[in-house]
Amino acid sequence: MPEPKTVDLTNCDLEPIHIPGSIQPYGTMLIADADSGIVEGFAGPDGSAPILGLPLAELTGLNVQALVGKIPASGLLVLGRLQFGRRARDGVAYRSGGHLVVELTDPDENADLDAQFLAQLETLGATLERSTTLADLSNRAAGIFQRLTGYSRVMVYRFIDDEAGVVLGESISDSASSFMNHHFPATDIPRQARALYVRNKVRVIADVHYEPAPIVSASRDLTAIDLSDSTLRSVSPIHIQYLKNMEVGASASMSIVVDGVLWGLIACHHHQPRELSLTTRLACQAMATSLARQVKTRDEGELYRERIALRAQEDAILARLGTDSSLVEFFARSGEELAALLQADGFAAVQGGELFRAGNCPDPTDVRQLAEHVRHPGSLKPVASRELSKDYAAAAAFQESASGLLAVTMSTEVPTILMWFRAEQLQTVKWAGNPHKDVPHEPGAVLKPRASFEAWSESVRGRSRPWTLAQTESASRVVRLMTEARNNSRIKQLNRELTTTLNENESLIRQKDFLLREVNHRVQNSLALVGAFLRMQGRNAGEEVRAHLTQAESRLSAVGLAHRRLYQDDSVEIIDLSRYLTELVDELLKSMDERWRRQVTLDLVPMLISTDRAVSVGLIVNELVTNVTKYAYGGEPGPLLISLQQHRDMLRLIVADSGRGYSGVTEGTGFGSRMLASLVQRLGGSMEIADNSPGARVIVAAAIQA
Repeated sequence: MPEPKTVDLTNCDLEPIHIPGSIQPYGTMLIADADSGIVEGFAGPDGSAPILGLPLAELTGLNVQALVGKIPASGLLVLGRLQFGRRARDGVAYRSGGHLVVELTDPDENADLDAQFLAQLETLGATLERSTTLADLSNRAAGIFQRLTGYSRVMVYRFIDDEAGVVLGESISDSASSFMNHHFPATDIPRQARALYVRNKVRVIADVHYEPAPIVSASRDLTAIDLSDSTLRSVSPIHIQYLKNMEVGASASMSIVVDGVLWGLIACHHHQPRELSLTTRLACQAMATSLARQVKTRDEGELYRERIALRAQEDAILARLGTDSSLVEFFARSGEELAALLQADGFAAVQGGELFRAGNCPDPTDVRQLAEHVRHPGSLKPVASRELSKDYAAAAAFQESASGLLAVTMSTEVPTILMWFRAEQLQTVKWAGNPHKDVPHEPGAVLKPRASFEAWSESVRGRSRPWTLAQTESASRVVRLMTEARNNSRIKQLNRELTTTLNENESLIRQKDFLLREVNHRVQNSLALVGAFLRMQGRNAGEEVRAHLTQAESRLSAVGLAHRRLYQDDSVEIIDLSRYLTELVDELLKSMDERWRRQVTLDLVPMLISTDRAVSVGLIVNELVTNVTKYAYGGEPGPLLISLQQHRDMLRLIVADSGRGYSGVTEGTGFGSRMLASLVQRLGGSMEIADNSPGARVIVAAAIQA
């Protein structure tokens, strides 16, 4: 192996790989102003002097104005075959700031995009669909890309934990060493390179020994132009040396992007320089997209099957939950099953001072401290870790029993923390070279690409098997269903208590109804006796005395009606005043000349009022109506309006006639007037007598509630 070169770069992750200022010389780059179409920059093996300053249309036959409207904001527009100079070239175009960039490469005369080629792609895609496992899919894919590119070693590489990668599939056509199942550290592919791989999905280094062709410009410096979408972009010198250290002569890589995330790469290596035509690169991109769809379909299928299996187990486990009188009783019959549900070695729950453990768990003190550590984050989303000691240093003391943790906080009066534990699983990781060697830790140290890719094994401790997405979802769902089951149990208990209370209330209501009927019966009997006594006294009394006795009997009738209404309504404290007054007036009219019934007009707004205030209003109406019948029309019937209105929290009672009006002089004994004043005062209201033109209008205003 040749002696590795030292590359002077102090921070690989900050290298501006998208603005290298040069290209690989197996193609030609023309940089034109997007508005004028004049070529302002050039890079490639051809001479630049006769090209700079010329219209792009003159050099390539392209209609620049039409072309600019077709190019996507990010990515390439394939132009197909173009005449450049005296040769046919494959062309692509893309936008970079205010420039239009056209890249030209030599075509492969034996690989046209004809029907046979498309049929071949279809056949290759069907091969991927027939795979049975992810390993089978990866190996098939490696063989397909080797067939398309002709490279001697093709690897399907997947990114895993900590952004490291592992080779899942491989196809080798010569004596090259195998990297199957080998891991590669995250430092082999810097972060900015990963971001670029999502945008630019196919990259080719035709010859690792190439001399970069610098970008030459006519009037302004274009060496800092963004070449993120370029197919010819010159690559990092560190990456070039990396490939040389692997004894690779040419390299190509295709991105496997699933839902916008870089899932992995197809890495192609060849011992000699090897270009890939535009046709081959497009075919590789199409197959990489097909592979990404297969990966997604397979992942979604596995996730769906795992979800279904977990759902079936969840229902059986939840049916075994005990009462929530204590934590131990709640989980006593289901603790072991809860651990087995998520393939955990132990399960624990903490609620305040209570603790439940099942299976292989840390000591009670450690469990309580860990529960407090995850209580808040676990209430927001499940806390899942396969390397607990990395997130919680104290876990190093019990990593043998609990290297993995899945925790969720259950929303109860006192938070309940549910925790699933997985024991440590010793793992031997095979690396392609020692990932810890040749990595400087001093600030400003010169980075060098790894020189050795010999198999290097590492024993990894403090890790458990990883938690799957379906298991994390299941933990959240179990907690939600437990909460619902607990709440439903409490609701049932409350319903039982409420039913008992309602039965007791119904018994009390029946007793109250009986008492009300008895009281109403006695009150009605008493009022009837008093009324009969008044009528009996009136038989032998004089005319004036008889009139007073009749009026007193009318007042008794108003009080009796209120009591009957109380007994008939559902509420014994509240009465509908409009309904009560309607029935009261009807009772009064029965004792009056029949002609009065045609003269009385009622305009009553429904209004709920306490019973005692309703009786007072009823007596007021009784007095006012009696006065109208006696004095307004000289004893003859005449128009009478009784109106009840509500204004916010006030009532307004209006009794109006069209008779001779109020003279200001009290007629009769004045007892009725004194009684009216007393009733209005009892209501805390006011009474106003106004001219009705003709007749009188009495307005009583009072609060609806005392």
